[in-house]
Amino acid sequence: MGKGLNGRRIAIGASRKTDEMSTLIKKQGGVPVVRSLQGTVFLAEKEVGPDLQAFVETGADWVIFTTGIGTETLVNLADKLGIGERYLQAIRGAKAASRGYKTIAALKKLGITPVAADEDGTTKGLIDSLQSHDFSGKRVMVQLHGENAPSLLQFLEEKGAAVFPLLPYRHVAPDRETVALLCSEVINREVDAVCFTTAVQVRSLFHFAKENGYAEKIVQSFQDSVLAAAVGKVTAEALREEGVERLLAPGLERMGAMIVELARFYETEEEIKTQ
Repeated sequence: MGKGLNGRRIAIGASRKTDEMSTLIKKQGGVPVVRSLQGTVFLAEKEVGPDLQAFVETGADWVIFTTGIGTETLVNLADKLGIGERYLQAIRGAKAASRGYKTIAALKKLGITPVAADEDGTTKGLIDSLQSHDFSGKRVMVQLHGENAPSLLQFLEEKGAAVFPLLPYRHVAPDRETVALLCSEVINREVDAVCFTTAVQVRSLFHFAKENGYAEKIVQSFQDSVLAAAVGKVTAEALREEGVERLLAPGLERMGAMIVELARFYETEEEIKTQ
């Protein structure tokens, strides 16, 4: 294996599998620094229960599912609340839309075929598939996963829908000192790249940066110096939504592939310099 990351400081935004990522970075000659941008995730059973009950009572014209695990969790929660069959009737009686292949697989198990679905696993792809549909005056349930999908919710509201979000999982914010440290390192170009493995990590970084008035500096650093690396399309989409256009995302959505692509990027950069 080459040493494409020779001496470069690579920040890791993940909270899981950081040892594996660090090892891969070291094998490429890089210096890994773990800066977790993702807090814990918990099942918000008490919080979502009343909302789930309310949804079953009123139903919806449309149901939109954004993750496979969230889709399955709502079914399980409805069963625990003793409203499983009524919940299934409510979602089967509505038009369904889906984001991601795992979500489509989860809906298939429930006997539901979406009338709209993304082609690339992104929220933008899902919105594109919904453009031709009429949502004026329609009641739309949206299953979210830990965080809001602002672009999707805004799209539906602008189309005249009454949006009813259900969040079976919630995210606890990451350690503020850690996020502040990474913001400082990015702004001062003290890291060469930041590896993002989920969209939540992107949101955490920029939420903190906006709160403290230096989001523009973060974007500028990513645009001209520090490289933002995204593990896949959904994470890359989150970066673009925050204004980051200069980014790297592997074709194969895996952490190992991201590190290899990162090493290749810098190898190519060095070759260009020596020509």
